[in-house]
Amino acid sequence: MPRSVQDTIPVKIVYDDGIICVGKNQFSRTYRFEDINYQVASEEDKETMFEKYSGLLNSLDSSADTKITIFNRKLNTAEFKSRILIDRADDSLDMYREEYNRMLLHKGNAGNSITQEKYITVTIAEKSVEDARVYFHRFGAELSIHLNKLGSKCTELGAVERLRILHDFYRSGEESSFAFNISENRKKGHSFKDYICPDSLEIGKDYVKMGERYARVIFLKEYANFIRDDFVTELTNRCKNMMLSMDVIPVSTGEAVKEIESRLLGAETNITNWQRRQNTNNNFSAEVPYDMEMQRTELREFLDDISNRDQRMMLTVMTLVHTAETMEQLDQDTKALLTMGRERLCQLAVLKFQQLDGLNTVLPIGTRKIDTFRTLTTESLAVMMPFRVQEISHRKGIYYGQNIVSKNMILADRRQLLNGNSFILGVSGSGKSFAAKCEITNLMLATDADILIIDPEREYAPLVRALGGEVMEISATSPNHINAMDMTKDYGEINPIIEKSQFLQSLCEQIIAGHTFSRGQQSIIDRCTESVYRYYMQGNYQGVPPTLQDFREELLKQPEPEAHALALELELFTKGSLNTFARQTNVDTENRLICYDIMELGEQLRPVGMLVILDSILNRITANRKKGRKTFVYIDEIYLLFMHEYSAQFLFKLWKRVRKYGAFCTGITQDVEDLLQSHVARTMLSNSEFVIMLNQAATNREELAGLLDISDTQLSYITDVDAGHGLLKIGSSLVPFENHFPRDTRLYQLMTTKSADRE
Repeated sequence: MPRSVQDTIPVKIVYDDGIICVGKNQFSRTYRFEDINYQVASEEDKETMFEKYSGLLNSLDSSADTKITIFNRKLNTAEFKSRILIDRADDSLDMYREEYNRMLLHKGNAGNSITQEKYITVTIAEKSVEDARVYFHRFGAELSIHLNKLGSKCTELGAVERLRILHDFYRSGEESSFAFNISENRKKGHSFKDYICPDSLEIGKDYVKMGERYARVIFLKEYANFIRDDFVTELTNRCKNMMLSMDVIPVSTGEAVKEIESRLLGAETNITNWQRRQNTNNNFSAEVPYDMEMQRTELREFLDDISNRDQRMMLTVMTLVHTAETMEQLDQDTKALLTMGRERLCQLAVLKFQQLDGLNTVLPIGTRKIDTFRTLTTESLAVMMPFRVQEISHRKGIYYGQNIVSKNMILADRRQLLNGNSFILGVSGSGKSFAAKCEITNLMLATDADILIIDPEREYAPLVRALGGEVMEISATSPNHINAMDMTKDYGEINPIIEKSQFLQSLCEQIIAGHTFSRGQQSIIDRCTESVYRYYMQGNYQGVPPTLQDFREELLKQPEPEAHALALELELFTKGSLNTFARQTNVDTENRLICYDIMELGEQLRPVGMLVILDSILNRITANRKKGRKTFVYIDEIYLLFMHEYSAQFLFKLWKRVRKYGAFCTGITQDVEDLLQSHVARTMLSNSEFVIMLNQAATNREELAGLLDISDTQLSYITDVDAGHGLLKIGSSLVPFENHFPRDTRLYQLMTTKSADRE
């Protein structure tokens, strides 16, 4: 009997690398693994995942015990607030920060408010911890390979991380106070158990009281003949603190075959003896009793599975512990769990006088005190699928909505992805610009990043002005001008002149009739570019840069008639009525939030204008790179830039380049089909790590499904759905989401484009 609360924790030694000694020559290590989108996958994809998970189970070593654990715990309010809320900055935007924080808290309280973590704990008997390390190193590599095939990842837990699991379970509600330092405790001679154990532990017949909380351990007593693959996820889908573990002991194939053959021989002997007795009584036509025949049939099928279908025999124990504030609530939760089991034709039962042993079996320590084994094949065990749906919760991530399946908040930071470039796709009215505005608002309120917007529909101006930004209305008649020839010495990756020459080729391609160069014109542009920038370069890129008018004058100096023809094409945009980009820049480009309003550019000037503005943005990005400041770029109606080869190539290079400069581009469009007709656009979209897909037209859905590998089930989340509903592609994850921003807020009034919603 334990003499203290500390003695109830069956851990003897904790090593710095996360290995725990749980008994004489018994060592365990825990791996955390990520969830995958099993529940929202198609039937075909589910079968593939099932086969891969079966392969993982088949790879388990028969000399080791494996424990698969699912840990549900409620979000700690203090930790939750520190992770998602935006700090005050004592400026004019604090009123919006307060409003945004109220929205985040409301969404957090209205959601599941449960975090779910999954672990695999392996226990091995070795002579020393060094031998155990060698084994765990090999096991961890194999486990990582199998989980990668499933689309999951695993991480070895260190000593502090493993102790934190125990601390958070024993001392629920005190998660934010965990600050254990194993080295300091060792120097002081303190036991780690003093830090993680509950204040008191009362062990009853069918419950355990840890401090002020009650806990009860139940186990799976009887299995149904048929169990659905969502049985485990339904058990753990309750908004309660609980932990479920499946202890798995694989039996070697040789031992399993020997055992089954022995049982089959016994069944055959029983049938033979029964028939002999019937013959003695002259009952020669008697049929073998149903239970005997079923026993023989099932044993034969079991033997066939083991021998011919790559199945293994698995000895399995499933235990579950749930906690509550009061005994009454604990009894209600137990009743609900037992009822859930009966509905699935399984029998869950409460452990009697074994609650402490059951508790130590459930926890991912590496011990097993309960021996209620059930014999299963690999497939029978794989049906207890621990996977459900991926959760995205980056620290200080941007709120994008709630996971439709789990109801948890989606907090993503695309700066943590391989590349942070993004696309927002959806039909008109699906909420594209609203999604972009939500992200812009969060960036303005929570970061110091610069935000640059190309707005062809004048949708962003109210929000930009409210957040203290600058709106530049650019048109043929506007007094605002941006010099298309602006350039800094950091322009481009290799040589500023080479990069500017390529830009001017893109610009001229948009201007000339037919958008096709005649022979030699590209070489002439390259020659004139170097000539017109010569004095500006000699002045170390200081002073007044040249303009398109200077570039046209340089073309007229060339002897080739192609140069004069090109100068004639440029006349309208340099000396004519569309010369807004042929003058020196006269707008303030220092504001961290700038909206380029190009609504009145007109169809003839718009492609040129978007290209010039992109080039201006590139100058801003290179300047911010030196300052170490992030830059976010939003391009609405981006499909316009893919209509011509050179502008598409320029945008493609920008898409690749900005990642190195600490910038992130976002393309927004409703014309997905037109967009995907461009090979360059398809490549950019398929290589973008962050994609927001809202309601899509039928043809667009088919294109996106093929390009981004979206299953039919996942396509249902972007088919005839309401505004603000869709799919998020975050890295390799596809997460269905919904985003209902509170309408009674000032931010909603600034972000909405629906006239009916405006006050």
